Amino acid sequence: MKNLNDKVAAVTGAGSGIGRALALHLADKGCRLALSDVDAAGLAETERLLAGRARAVTTAAVDVADEAAVLAWADAVVADHGRANLVVNNAGVALSGTVASLSTEDYRWIMGVNFWGVVHGTKAFLPHLEASGEGHVVNISSVFGLTAQPLMSGYNASKYAVRGFTESLRQDLELTRSCVSATCIHPGGIKTNIARAARVDDSVAGATGKSADASSREFEKSFITSPARAAEVIVGAVEKNKRRALIGPDARVFDAMVRIAPTGYQRLITGVVRSRGAK
Repeated sequence: MKNLNDKVAAVTGAGSGIGRALALHLADKGCRLALSDVDAAGLAETERLLAGRARAVTTAAVDVADEAAVLAWADAVVADHGRANLVVNNAGVALSGTVASLSTEDYRWIMGVNFWGVVHGTKAFLPHLEASGEGHVVNISSVFGLTAQPLMSGYNASKYAVRGFTESLRQDLELTRSCVSATCIHPGGIKTNIARAARVDDSVAGATGKSADASSREFEKSFITSPARAAEVIVGAVEKNKRRALIGPDARVFDAMVRIAPTGYQRLITGVVRSRGAK
């Protein structure tokens, strides 16, 4: 879709961060918007910011981990807007802790949102995108879908899964000569509240010597790219039909690092995390 004007775009996690910035940028592109989030207050604020800026806006409180809720939302989007051309599966959460300390329920929780939320959104909207005659799926992975990091096994697993799912989806769509395409997005550190909202296990303090709050503040120092810039890159990737897009200079560094030292980068990152804990 080289021209997004008057297209219907559905965005999950639109109550803050990248999702909100995407809603604003897509509105400026002339899109009709269908927005969802579990945070009703945040979603209402996004809708307020869009007043007089978007052609049309509908909102819905949706938990992307709930397949039935996502399916119902996709049907409602088409009922309200007449079609769907673009879905951005952006909603995500973070989890930190050692593998030994995290529970299987912790892993089910993060996979439910970060991975299954992407699968639910893709499956729910794909038939509608096909019916529109011109569609695009955007799934948000992470720089941690390219490289692993200590204390982030759940987040890494979910974002690697999103990457593999989306790359295979793109090939499926090409193989079947679909009118729909797909792009995987790998943001680096984006200035959002994901670190502060993360579930942080007590094992993080034991491993790093810092409290959960201190670890989150330290981690946030690496967030160097604005949500608005992230939105610009994502929309540009749709317009250019890119297979993937890296967001931020840090994402490009991590991508290069894993290419140059596919296993050696792990020791480097572990050393950096250890040294930060010693300060």
